[in-house]
Amino acid sequence: MKSITIEGPRRFTGRLRVPGDKSISHRALMIAALGRRPCLIRGLSDGDDVAHTRRAVEALGARVEVHGTGGVTVAGGLSGAPAPIYLGNSGTGIRLMAGLVAGRDFTTTLDGDASVRRRPMDRVINPLTAMGALVRGSGESGTSAPLTVEGRPLRGIKYTLPVASAQVKGAVLLAALGADGPTTVHEPVTTRAHTEEMLAAAGVRVERGDGAVTVWPGEVDPPDFDVPGDPSQAAFWLVGACVAEGSDLTVENVYVGPARGGFIEVLRRMGADITVDSESGDIRACSSDLKATRIAAEELPGCIDEVPVLAVAAAAADGITTFEGIDELRVKESDRVAAIVEMVVGVGAGCQVDGHRLVVTGVGQAHELGSGTFDSHGDHRMAMAAVIAGAAGSGSVTVGGFEATTTSYPDFANDFAQSTGWTP
Repeated sequence: MKSITIEGPRRFTGRLRVPGDKSISHRALMIAALGRRPCLIRGLSDGDDVAHTRRAVEALGARVEVHGTGGVTVAGGLSGAPAPIYLGNSGTGIRLMAGLVAGRDFTTTLDGDASVRRRPMDRVINPLTAMGALVRGSGESGTSAPLTVEGRPLRGIKYTLPVASAQVKGAVLLAALGADGPTTVHEPVTTRAHTEEMLAAAGVRVERGDGAVTVWPGEVDPPDFDVPGDPSQAAFWLVGACVAEGSDLTVENVYVGPARGGFIEVLRRMGADITVDSESGDIRACSSDLKATRIAAEELPGCIDEVPVLAVAAAAADGITTFEGIDELRVKESDRVAAIVEMVVGVGAGCQVDGHRLVVTGVGQAHELGSGTFDSHGDHRMAMAAVIAGAAGSGSVTVGGFEATTTSYPDFANDFAQSTGWTP
């Protein structure tokens, strides 16, 4: 297990680019694999999660040609995989893939690492079964990975998500392409709209409104995709620049579309100096005096992936910040609720769980954060958040399991060094 040690305080300056958006990258590969012509994808995420999805569509019969950094051409045509498909640490990959293959005339086994095997898969099993697919899970409950999906003719359904989830919504909408009629998904809270946006761009009939999205079956003719920078990765640098004294940092070419900027709104409420250029996607953040805020349960799905680093902002802020409706955080790559408490308390701020709320008592200024040792628990976002906490404070923070960052951001250490002057 790899560990790194960060000596703070450091400031974040200059300009950098983050990897291509992970959520868009997964969907671009899958939609391209359904297409009638070769599809060029530029700016693809270079993390392990997306590499697993690329290998998955190849295993299913698509032809993938890699052109260099972030560039691939995918020629569609799915014929089935003779062996189980391994999706690694990616809950997005395995859930979306289940929807992709549900209406195909072959059987597919989908598996992942120990973390994925702990994550709830009944969320996709239930709607896909309602559509007519045969989906068998594993484990005592029969709802864990590996999943075996026996593709069958599907019927269109109306489905209300019991838990707001872009992954589950995306799985149902991908399955809907092979159904006998329209499929409608109702959301309790609006989630990222990448699947429906990209299907519409690929010529699929899509209608949205009143908290629902409807997809009609049909052929897919995807355009070439340009994947913008991942806002969830940009969040680490932007929070770092907000909390660390003397910082002025710009992250270039970030996706600034709907349902992905929730963390920016939270930071602005806290008093952060953040400027977004909606044309270029450039986001600039400068050091700011942050105040505590309340993140309501209904807005948490819009910043769910950014909670670990928002907790760092809360730890540096003045006052008590509450994150409500936190149960979903317990079933991510790690139990992020427990991991966040460990990280925040470890660097000298207050953090506790109060029912369905996570409560962070800030120290008032980032330099008041101190030294600590933290294990990532195999969670890429927790590893990166802990690095930001170490850079902002005045102590020394050692982060164990740092290799987890390769899941989504293999060059995180290099970009950290570039923006802070840190030397490994």
